[in-house]
Amino acid sequence: MSITAPAGFMASGVAAGLKSTGAKDLALVVNTGPRFDSATVFTANRCKANPVLWSQEVVKDGVVRAVVLNSGGANCYTGAEGFQTTHAVAEKVAEKVGIGAIDVVVCSTGLIGLVNSRDDLLAGVESAHAALSADGGGDAAEAIMTTDSVSKQCVVEGPGWKVGGMAKGAGMLAPQLATMLVVITTDAVVSAADLDTALRAATRVSFDRLDSDGCMSTNDTVTVMASGASGITPGLDDFTEALTQVCTDLAMQLLKDAEGADHEIAITVVNAASEDEAVEVGRSIARSNLFKAAIFGNDPNWGRVLASVGTTQAAFDPADLDVAMNGVWVCRRSTPHEDPATVDLTPRDVTVTVDLKAGDARATVWTNDLTHAYVHENSAYSS
Repeated sequence: MSITAPAGFMASGVAAGLKSTGAKDLALVVNTGPRFDSATVFTANRCKANPVLWSQEVVKDGVVRAVVLNSGGANCYTGAEGFQTTHAVAEKVAEKVGIGAIDVVVCSTGLIGLVNSRDDLLAGVESAHAALSADGGGDAAEAIMTTDSVSKQCVVEGPGWKVGGMAKGAGMLAPQLATMLVVITTDAVVSAADLDTALRAATRVSFDRLDSDGCMSTNDTVTVMASGASGITPGLDDFTEALTQVCTDLAMQLLKDAEGADHEIAITVVNAASEDEAVEVGRSIARSNLFKAAIFGNDPNWGRVLASVGTTQAAFDPADLDVAMNGVWVCRRSTPHEDPATVDLTPRDVTVTVDLKAGDARATVWTNDLTHAYVHENSAYSS
């Protein structure tokens, strides 16, 4: 049930006619209380879609009572008419639920520059409201899919309380707080301030470390809502741990569904001078098309790893770097070590470890290989 597993939430997913296939394309998630605390993080892309511009104002007071999401069109760069459509959708949700529009987060995903039918959206809200159910989490997760091959859902249980989540995303997966559309719910009693602290801590080590293709979306939104329906107030550390588990689980589901990928790659940088420098190095490797193409070809080309390390500002000695691929230390002290022919890159999961020997910090960044299928799918996305 994902987002409807915690008490105090109802959800639905319906077909509003935005997708030519007739598939579900509009989801509604409603917090029935008794509390309505919330926190949200958005894309750091300066080119933001109309729903993000609207929702940035909604979340300022820490209260969100409903989230409405559509696939089939991003409503980005659609002018004043597009923003008015976002506003109208929020107003329709507010009217049906009996709340203020300023408490409604709006999310859209799909092709940039596509004008969604306002009439279809408003009719979809009507249908979604009528279909709201305490078992509607699965339908909602399905309705937000675009190029996703499967829906993404997760539930983590605490002592007497739960955290549930759903996500969509298979391309344009690059970080800056959020990398896709995500809705997370909890029936724990957690203040808006604590939710914000926990969410930023959780996304920092999960969604923000997912760098599938280096392309940052205009619509990325991660919203967490707390109903307080369990009546239990967990410690902030315990709640943050549960929230991080949900975010990490969803991030890994997104990684495994990345468009056309044959390998999921975990790049771990160890003994860095700082965590930020470990992330910088990991991200540089993750964004190397040469490295990603080598993994696609099952080629343990560690030279491409070192070349990527060298583009960063991190502290390290270029003459003293170690690299392991799937546990084989193919490079020691920046020279050949174990035989690369012993590295088996045929499994889907690949690990790369880089030792900077500059401190005691570490970080992992996740990415995919660069495949023919990825190029084909994204070359044909608009058509």
